[in-house]
Amino acid sequence: MPLSFGDEKMAVFSIVKLSELEGAKRIDAEYYKPEYLRINQRIKKFDNYLLGQLIFSFSSGRNLSQIDYYSGKIAYIRTQNVRPILISKEGLTSVNPSMTSFDLLDEGDILFVRVGEGVGNSSIVTPHWANNTFSDNVIRLKIKELNPYFVIVYLNSKIGSKYLERVKKGSARSLISKENIGLIRVYKPNKEIVDVCKSKVIEAQQQIIYSENLYSQAENLLLEELGLKDFKPKYEKTYIAKLSDAFSAHRIDAEYFQPAYEELMEKVKEKNIELKPLRQFILSIQKGIEPGSENYRDEGKPFIRVSNLSIHGFVDKDQKYLSEELCQRLKGVYEPKQGDFLLTKDATPGIAYVVKEQIEGIISSGILNLQINESEINKEYLALCINSLIGRMQIEKDGGGSVILHWKPEQVKRLKIPILLFSTQQKIASLVQQSHEARKKAKELLEIAKKAVETAIEQGLGPQ
Repeated sequence: MPLSFGDEKMAVFSIVKLSELEGAKRIDAEYYKPEYLRINQRIKKFDNYLLGQLIFSFSSGRNLSQIDYYSGKIAYIRTQNVRPILISKEGLTSVNPSMTSFDLLDEGDILFVRVGEGVGNSSIVTPHWANNTFSDNVIRLKIKELNPYFVIVYLNSKIGSKYLERVKKGSARSLISKENIGLIRVYKPNKEIVDVCKSKVIEAQQQIIYSENLYSQAENLLLEELGLKDFKPKYEKTYIAKLSDAFSAHRIDAEYFQPAYEELMEKVKEKNIELKPLRQFILSIQKGIEPGSENYRDEGKPFIRVSNLSIHGFVDKDQKYLSEELCQRLKGVYEPKQGDFLLTKDATPGIAYVVKEQIEGIISSGILNLQINESEINKEYLALCINSLIGRMQIEKDGGGSVILHWKPEQVKRLKIPILLFSTQQKIASLVQQSHEARKKAKELLEIAKKAVETAIEQGLGPQ
């Protein structure tokens, strides 16, 4: 008996025989979209497996007490760290090794975001990430028969991404379970494709580590010049502030007068480093735009929100899109260009990034686009200052007392920037640029691996 599935918005219908329903017997219409059925039929032409046949261990991590990443030896991988193919260090925390026992990861484990933002994202545990642990909203797969490096590239290819899109739907809240992930079909590759996937993923991981080391060198050079290399802010529980200071600052929240902030500035002054307000380097400021959630689309041009910007560039994190037509109307003012200086002001204020390559997309109202006077300061150096300890603590002070952080334009302009010799600024900027190039190389290597898999499928290249 055939079942008819329809999508009223798109006026697209699929007719599927009851006998052809697979695995979990899904009967939600979206699961049988024609594009999904075409993908499934293409993979069935190969020797293939259902992913469920490859899983010999399926488990989630634990909800553990977290400490600062640099204070612990065991990294605690949470949903925000599970990024396409490779684990991200951004926002990483750790757990105390002396705590009660927890599962440790092995090379070749595949991690999935189980539920919530980023659901379906998947990463592989490279040797660099082995012997760490993971959270309760992250699922670990151990697989047999196929090389896990091939599987992770396949899952993040165009075909694999469509499969994941297909299986995680059908409920009020998207989630990954053993039952629905087990419905993904994986083709059996030849040895050449497996070797390409493994070598490119491992090399990309090495490039990421190299990039992080270069960025750390740049940050350490800055902190050494400022006399802050070993500075550990001491946050006092009780302290006294003058009423006159409260009146002049127009602030009465206790956090604003935390002595640690003044201690930081005193350390810099001891080195006779000149501090200038950011306003002296700004030629113009353009705030992004909020077109309204009713204009969000599943496809189109990226709408770049605060969550899509990091100190290393743009990230595809819960990405929203705008229509081509709307972007054409907005791009003249709100599309960032190569060389633009972007700075977040809301939610996670103080993320600074100099745009390295021309991109297509529209920035949200939580992001400022600053035009910087480059004859007065190096832009990459300026971005590092804002992203480093001296910038973070000033922004932390400005944002004190707020439930949702908002960094006002006047506060942005008052941010104090340390002025080092231009030659030193250039040296720091060079390290940041080299860091970016290594990260760009890593991305290119992963794209080569994905393209190899996609080409093999297009050309019908199975095992030899």
